[in-house]
Amino acid sequence: MPSSLFVEGAAEEYLRFNAQVNSETELTLHCKNLKSDAVSIFAVQKDLHQWLSGIYTNSSLSFLHQSTSLIEGVLNFSKKQKGQPLYIYVDRFKLHILSIQNQKLVYYNQFIIHQFADYVKYIMLVMKALNMDQNESVVVLWGYIGKNSPHYQEFYKYIRNVTFGSRPDHLKFGYMFDEIQDHHFFDLFSMNLLDR
Repeated sequence: MPSSLFVEGAAEEYLRFNAQVNSETELTLHCKNLKSDAVSIFAVQKDLHQWLSGIYTNSSLSFLHQSTSLIEGVLNFSKKQKGQPLYIYVDRFKLHILSIQNQKLVYYNQFIIHQFADYVKYIMLVMKALNMDQNESVVVLWGYIGKNSPHYQEFYKYIRNVTFGSRPDHLKFGYMFDEIQDHHFFDLFSMNLLDR
């Protein structure tokens, strides 16, 4: 959500709008994307939070949501892109969709995938809402997919301009990373873009 609309005391109420929250077992946290001026609100298991805080007693921990890293990474990546592609990150049973216009985040959402057809359904729904043409618009993919994967083949049936994103160019990768496809782990590689 835009940080100008965020009220810290209402974080759990915001989260309940989109998710079930069990305040007895979960802690509601938030983190701010400084470059996009957006706030991500999320829940973490209280036991996990307490355990990690107990292990790192001499450190100040920051708990981040995957969305914060993806948003900053895509904002950085989009600086060198022409046009206004739709950015997609395929995760295990989740689909993240982002849109950037004029170096501003205009859309981010993640969708839970229950069946294979949900991928295309959500992509087409977002493209329609953003007035994007499935034959003309470019879609940039990251995540756990490849050109031979059923996901890519299905996307390509409905969207003509599908490409794979690259690794963040602000990092240098040694030869050990040659085994990893360039579009994998984009969220992890983008974490250092967060101002913490």
